[in-house]
Amino acid sequence: MATAPIKVMLYSHDAQGLGHLRRNLALAHHLARALPALTHAQVTGLLVAGLTPGAGFEVPPGFDWLVLPGIMKSADGYRPRRLRSTRAQLRALRSQVLEAALTSFAPDLLIIDRHPYGVRHELLEPLRSLRRLHPGTRVVLGLREVLDEPETMAREWAGLGPGHQLRELIDQVWVYGDPAVHNLLRTGEGPEALADRVRFTGYLALGRRAVDTPGTTSPVPPGPFVLTTAGGGSDALPLLRHAAAMEPPAGHRHVVVCGPQLGEPEVAQVARAGGPRTLVVRAWPGMSHHVNDAAAVISMGGYNTLCEILSTSTPALVVPRETPRLEQLIRARSLARHGAVELLRLSQTDPAALGRWAASAVGRHVSRERIDLTGLASVPVLAHALLTDDTQQGWAA
Repeated sequence: MATAPIKVMLYSHDAQGLGHLRRNLALAHHLARALPALTHAQVTGLLVAGLTPGAGFEVPPGFDWLVLPGIMKSADGYRPRRLRSTRAQLRALRSQVLEAALTSFAPDLLIIDRHPYGVRHELLEPLRSLRRLHPGTRVVLGLREVLDEPETMAREWAGLGPGHQLRELIDQVWVYGDPAVHNLLRTGEGPEALADRVRFTGYLALGRRAVDTPGTTSPVPPGPFVLTTAGGGSDALPLLRHAAAMEPPAGHRHVVVCGPQLGEPEVAQVARAGGPRTLVVRAWPGMSHHVNDAAAVISMGGYNTLCEILSTSTPALVVPRETPRLEQLIRARSLARHGAVELLRLSQTDPAALGRWAASAVGRHVSRERIDLTGLASVPVLAHALLTDDTQQGWAA
């Protein structure tokens, strides 16, 4: 008799940027590849996202997307991205879709990215229903290695309600980083109620190129190039304009990738700032390959982009976002202290400063071997241990 497939579900709310979606997609690919050898069973799964995935976001065999109606951040909180509905109506709709999916799909493993109860607690009642109807499901909260200032995070964790409720609903916490670089338990950023359930995986870095498919054509002719990348790009216009206007190092071209969430007028602004050896594009599929091939990289400080950089020996200058969260600045400082990247504050950034750095960086290589970059290999092992450990009953406080 054939063994039933292991069912995996990964949730991300995706209000701004592509980081949550990209992180879960990388995890899905490595779970699909590694879990069958560990469990002797096929793997199938759903990736729950709040953004419609574009080109380059291919799911692994046996997986599919479940796309929720979108939300976006605004000055007064989350609001509908496209639907003409109230916030309460959209929250109710998303919550009902999530509950139907969780209780009917009945995953063996649920991985929740960053927000344990989702946006505006849209996942809280679905989780309670899942616990009641499918108590064997293992629920994991996945966290970036850096969250924010400890005071900010203390308020966020307190806003989730009593700690015993978290312990009833969350079996383990996977922190996607190296505690020797940044330990969110020591800084006070992590959830105190779940401290004993935290497992550090290492950065989700090595292995990304194996599942990141580059485009069939390159926008830049063969030859050495410097790369500027801004992730989703929604708040990257100041950096992109400075980068496009810089003078590339002698003998090098400069490729500026704006990101799919930067508006068309803003992309046009960046393109106008570029010189004859600078090419501005909205997207360039296979970014992990391009980071590896570049002579030097300028980027913001998002988690996924930094993982792509850490998996290479390419010199990198990080210009982190500093509002509304300090996450990127904290990450960049931590990695700079370990010699993995160089840091430049946005207030210090201009075309001349970026050009000087790029000219000094090309021809160099950076060793990052002392940092634990094996998270994508560690997660399937942690998943297998959690799925086969009958003592892991997180809902029994």
